[in-house]
Amino acid sequence: MFLGEYNYKIDEKGRIPLPPKFRAEFRDGIVLATGAENCILVYSPAQWKILAENLTTGPVLSSKMRKLNRALFATAFHLNLDGQGRIALPMPLRQYAGITSDVVIAGANIYLEIWDKQAWELEKAESQAQSWQIIETMEKH
Repeated sequence: MFLGEYNYKIDEKGRIPLPPKFRAEFRDGIVLATGAENCILVYSPAQWKILAENLTTGPVLSSKMRKLNRALFATAFHLNLDGQGRIALPMPLRQYAGITSDVVIAGANIYLEIWDKQAWELEKAESQAQSWQIIETMEKH
């Protein structure tokens, strides 16, 4: 489970370190993809495989699922951490997320999110403001 938020600066080569406590989870690589709210999603290959399997179940995919698969998988990158535990953020993902300098890596349970720091502050405030409303509307199982 990924928890917390971590502040970094992107270096001149477009790299950021992964928080040291999470690096073991990504020893087999790292999958980066566009997130719904202009952030970069960070999955381990094992979690990415589970996501892929969940999105491709059934004999025939609907047009909505094909579009989702295109949006998610065509923009994804499989990378490896370097010797210092850094990843080079691909330019298309940096542009998508508006990342130029300061970034936040935020834990999101089974994956991480990489945000432009200013965008993260806005999203965090909005998410915190709405969280109790969301919890109250969830059905009890």
